[in-house]
Formats: sequence, C-alpha cells, structure tokens
Amino acid sequence: MGSSVRHAEALLPAIAEVLEAASLRPDDLEGVVVGAGPGSFTGVRVAAATARGLARSLEIPLFAYGSLLALAAAAGRTDRAVCALMDARRGEVYAACYSANGGGACRTLLEPLAAPLPAVLAAVAPHRPVFAGSTVPGMPDGTERATGAMSPAAALIRLAAQDPEGGLVPVPARWEPRYLRPPGAERAAW
Repeated sequence: MGSSVRHAEALLPAIAEVLEAASLRPDDLEGVVVGAGPGSFTGVRVAAATARGLARSLEIPLFAYGSLLALAAAAGRTDRAVCALMDARRGEVYAACYSANGGGACRTLLEPLAAPLPAVLAAVAPHRPVFAGSTVPGMPDGTERATGAMSPAAALIRLAAQDPEGGLVPVPARWEPRYLRPPGAERAAW
C-alpha cells in the first residue's frame, strides 16, 4: 500500500483528533481552508476532495489559497520579496514570488509556474528575494533562505482571516486545485 493511500486513510481520523483536542465538534466549524496546489498530485487531490466533502456536508464555505502563497506567507517577511519554491521533479520547480506588507496585503511578482530552476532564478533576480519552501537541487551557494515564522497550514488560516474573499470558492463542487502541469501518467509517452 503506497504512502499516499495511507495518508488518505488517516486524514479524516486526524481531523477528528484535532477537533477533539480543541474541544470542538464539526458543527462548530465556520469554514474549511485548503491549499490549492501546486504540489504532489495525489496529495493535492486528496486534500481538495476532503475539503470539498467537508464543506458540502457541513454546509460551510470553502476557502482555497495557493500552496506557494502559503509558503511565502509562512515566512512572515514584509521587508523583502519572497520566492516560494517546491521541487516539482523532472528538472523543474514550482515557484512564485510575492511581496507582502504588514497589513497582510500581498502582491504577486511572479505568477505560480513550473519551470527549470535557472529560469526561475533569472525571472526573480530583479526582486532580490529570499527563498522559502523546500530546498531544491541546484540552488546557488549563499542563497538567502527565509526561516518560517509559522507553518504553511497556519499561514493558510491567516490568509483566510485577512482576505476571505480572495480565497472563497463560490461553487465548491466545481472547484479544482491548481496543478500547474498534468500528472506524470498524463505526460508519459506510451
């Protein structure tokens, strides 16, 4: 059994455990917040399906924010641009660059994309960012990394509190995460 199957099976019991630890019932929830991707195709898919199911069954709003935005927001930097990176495998990274102010407003400097690291580094160089997220192969020595002020999950909750309209999903049943590229099975040449 693959690790993604085990994670999917453990997700709802983990949510129930967190609610119990916080002395909350599902009916106490006012909304569901989820990372909208990119990321591992299966992980993003499981999170999206679970979030849609919870929002529908509890009849509460669904909020979705980009996973790269959450990584950048987790850095808590307002003094410098933040470039969020994730290893996308196959010689590419998922990347986006943001500039935030102290009030929670965020400006996108580089839209989320999947590209080779050298192309991303060239695109963000004029912004002189710090880098947040996973360490990716090929990062130049001396690259300044942002240490997280909070977890990406906490950043998602903060984004929902600061900008609820920016993440509100109008029709959760029709919402799909943002993968940035097709899954590996669709890219493979048979």
